[in-house]
Amino acid sequence: MLNKTIESISRVDGLWTLPDGISTDEWAAEVRRLKEEKNALILAHNYQLPEIQDIADHTGDSLALSRIAAETDADVIVFCGVHFMAETAKILSPEKTVLIPDANAGCSLADSLTADELREWKAEHPGAVVVSYVNTTADVKALTDICCTSSNAVDVVASLPEDQEVLFGPDQFLGAHVRRETGRDNIHVWAGECHVHAGISGQELSQQAHDNPTADLFIHPECGCANSAIYLAGEGIVEPERVKMLSTGDMISQAKSTNQSTVLVATEVGMLHQLRQANPEVDFRAVNDRAACTYMKMITPAALLRCLALGEDEVTVDEETAAAARRSVERMIAIGNPGSGE
Repeated sequence: MLNKTIESISRVDGLWTLPDGISTDEWAAEVRRLKEEKNALILAHNYQLPEIQDIADHTGDSLALSRIAAETDADVIVFCGVHFMAETAKILSPEKTVLIPDANAGCSLADSLTADELREWKAEHPGAVVVSYVNTTADVKALTDICCTSSNAVDVVASLPEDQEVLFGPDQFLGAHVRRETGRDNIHVWAGECHVHAGISGQELSQQAHDNPTADLFIHPECGCANSAIYLAGEGIVEPERVKMLSTGDMISQAKSTNQSTVLVATEVGMLHQLRQANPEVDFRAVNDRAACTYMKMITPAALLRCLALGEDEVTVDEETAAAARRSVERMIAIGNPGSGE
């Protein structure tokens, strides 16, 4: 099967696509065979296609997966996610081969703050501490003092002296959440965003909450509806205890323990697969069922198979950049609670 199938994989509308006649079982068997042959570990982000999540050795958020990669004895790490995630795995596992099934799988949030832009921003605020969301490129991490995740961003900023000026980037919605929770007025927030999360609107959330008056709300802090969720709780339109601002990792934990029959979920729709597996008795519904990341969905079954078979596409980070980026990530880990991720 291998040679014929690999030779027949082609790009269709920008996506690697399997030839006709290959069943899911055949694909899965070949992926598992190649994984064993190459001593590879397959990691899948929570936003991946269900079939990619199901065949992965581990599924989770990008930082937790990168830490798993650093601890494994596998020779090859296949990171099914977007490019900055595979970079982070390489930063924490410089001696391992790290592959991404499609090198074109980028990230609108990571792209919203470049290294050159960060250098200029730092020059405008000499002495400020740079706190960067882990959803950034290696070049940006290398210019960062300390990284954060959505679950520990508040703790990271709170660990800094109260009179310390902070540059927080690139996500403006997470930055607003940190500013609100810490009460600090010396945080400058970069105006970046994930186009998928930003597109989950307050109007959609309000309507869904109205239509499901007893449902819990799982809200990712990156979402454009985050402020609306706080408003709904503050005005008593939604009981405050129903509104839960959560990272993807924390959503899984909450899903396992919730007593609600319905939960409204504001994040990328791929997350629903993991939530439904965590608690099949709950009706998890997307606040916006169109909130699908095109980049995440570039990791198709064909892309994964091709990557394993041919050893493409390898992710590299030069040693100097990796060393500087590693320091900013390790400082974050020292603060605590980094494994719940983005």
